[in-house]
Amino acid sequence: MTLLRLKPVGKRWVAPLPLLLALGLSSPTLPIAAAELRREAIAQAGPSSTGFETTLQDDAYILGSGDGLSLRFLAVEDLSGPLEILNDGTASLPLLGSVMLSGLTLSQASLWLETLYKNQLQRPDLLLSVVRPRPLRIAVVGEVERPGLYTLTTSEASTTQASVSISGPPTLVDAIQKAGGITSMANLQRVVVQRRLPGADSRFKRTRVDLLALVRDGDQLQNPLLFDGDTIKLERVAQEDASNSAKLAVTTLAPTQITVNVIGEVKSPGRLQVPASTPLMQAILAAGGVETWRAKTSQLELVRINRNGSAMRRQYRLDYNQGVSTASNPPLVDGDTVIVNRSRYAISADAIGAVSQPLSGLVNVLTLFRLLDSNN
Repeated sequence: MTLLRLKPVGKRWVAPLPLLLALGLSSPTLPIAAAELRREAIAQAGPSSTGFETTLQDDAYILGSGDGLSLRFLAVEDLSGPLEILNDGTASLPLLGSVMLSGLTLSQASLWLETLYKNQLQRPDLLLSVVRPRPLRIAVVGEVERPGLYTLTTSEASTTQASVSISGPPTLVDAIQKAGGITSMANLQRVVVQRRLPGADSRFKRTRVDLLALVRDGDQLQNPLLFDGDTIKLERVAQEDASNSAKLAVTTLAPTQITVNVIGEVKSPGRLQVPASTPLMQAILAAGGVETWRAKTSQLELVRINRNGSAMRRQYRLDYNQGVSTASNPPLVDGDTVIVNRSRYAISADAIGAVSQPLSGLVNVLTLFRLLDSNN
């Protein structure tokens, strides 16, 4: 019969890890011991908090499935080597077997492993480092062109035009660019980033970011590095501001090109690629301008399909001298359709042409018969 010699850990008495292993017991078999030691290591590495924070710049990297690690023992080099965190969040360590590392920072994981190895080694001093970070899965929602879940790596990011190389971990701007850029209704002063906190209890914190300060003043603190599992939400402005949309269009946060349809009484109707936030009047000019006498310049129509599936239809008067204005010359968004209706003159002329076309054909036939009769 084997007697267990208990030792205090926190407020509990648990068996030393070597004895548990000698008996063939693992941490899943006795979760109290592992949980107490793990919580103790996390607490020594520093407290965590919830709610809105002022910055994300000081956050520590959180380990997760797919990370490639390097473990080095200062006194026992034979035990040193590479590690990889598996899908279940564990890594296989010498003398210990599978140990849960997912959800911990590097400092927390180092303290946790040193605590476990104290019962195995006389000098458990070790260095734990990340040599191959896992890809980041980032959710981008709200006022972006293509909201959804995106994957970013430390060597590649995607813009609306092409892939570009980046020299470090992806940032907030990289994620927004990969989501197609901002919409004209994005509130750049109220961007919320939600981030998971270290630990197994799945707590999160949120931080507000002012991207307007980034593009206007160059404040790099407003472009934080992203972590796996971050959620970015761009809120909507209370009321559309056409002049503000034009200002946003020249930033790297907005798409550079949009596709619109200009149909009706213009010289080159069809699908056009125009710069982002091109005003209505400039889009008509890009289609060659209106057909003189045929276009009803007092009734230009703009049809827009909203993101909720509803349709908007508004009328405007043609005025090439009009500045950008929501009321008279609105900036266009991707997918807009501009309709230049026919004037009364064009409607009448088309009706007369439709009636006279069969008669014209009949006259031509009679003329042909007369020519044949004269030849005979």
